[in-house]
Amino acid sequence: MFRGKKSFWAILLVVVFSVSLLAGCGSTPKAADQAKKKPVIGLALSTLNNPFFVDVKDGAKAAADANGMDLVVMDAQNDASKQMDNIEDLIQQKVSVIIVNPVDSKAIVPAIEAANKANIPVITVDRGAAGGKVVTTIASDNVAGGKMAGQLIVDRLGGKGKVVELQGLPGTSAANDRGKGFHEAIQGVAGISVVAQQPADFDRAKGMKVMENILQANPEINAVFAHNDEMALGALEAIKAANRTGILVVGFDATADAVKAVKDGSMAATVAQKPKDMGKISIETAKKIMAKETVPASIPVALELIVKK
Repeated sequence: MFRGKKSFWAILLVVVFSVSLLAGCGSTPKAADQAKKKPVIGLALSTLNNPFFVDVKDGAKAAADANGMDLVVMDAQNDASKQMDNIEDLIQQKVSVIIVNPVDSKAIVPAIEAANKANIPVITVDRGAAGGKVVTTIASDNVAGGKMAGQLIVDRLGGKGKVVELQGLPGTSAANDRGKGFHEAIQGVAGISVVAQQPADFDRAKGMKVMENILQANPEINAVFAHNDEMALGALEAIKAANRTGILVVGFDATADAVKAVKDGSMAATVAQKPKDMGKISIETAKKIMAKETVPASIPVALELIVKK
């Protein structure tokens, strides 16, 4: 009888141990999967219908891959309300960091505040935000770039001429700052006058259409400053179609098409930002934020004026 009880407890002990071991084995793959789970970064871009932002995405994707991160890219198609939906989606996905290139610096504020409430750090790239808590802004000095463009026009025209300004998407910090720098460069130059100043929303087709109207209304134009290369290239098409020669066209971004136009002499210059670097730096900064490292409130990306050599 005593032996029977002893055998019973021995068998029970073996069974309990075996069940525990199986349970432990069953949980190990899950724990390993969690340990291997990649951090997810959200990239909310204003549009992917622009080579500049495609380069930002490509730079970010390469850096994310190199750092063992997953990148979720959202395209707002230049629609501020769609971008709000995109960021709400990223919040629902519980991404680790949101990198946003705002369609509109003011309209983006509620989306940033929603991310703040969800304790998701926010980085802005290329364009700033008018509110909400942003850890850092990664961008070129657009005021300085606008000055570079304006000064080139002043110098090339010898301080005398009629100039057109094609403005970017209203409400964006890039458009505001590039315009500000441009006007700082030409103010006080008595011989320079701005004969037309219209938005074309950073879009090539709109740049062409707006420039066609401006050419019809102004028989004399000596130079065009466009807030980005897409509008500059659109303006160039309008100028060629109208058989107007001798008009300097200066863009901003140094996209591949614009650099080619500068090299063949069609465009006078473009201000080179480095969008792939912006994407790369954004991911590297997100990694630092996740590691609880301190990052500066503003991270500048170098500019360069591209002219024909």
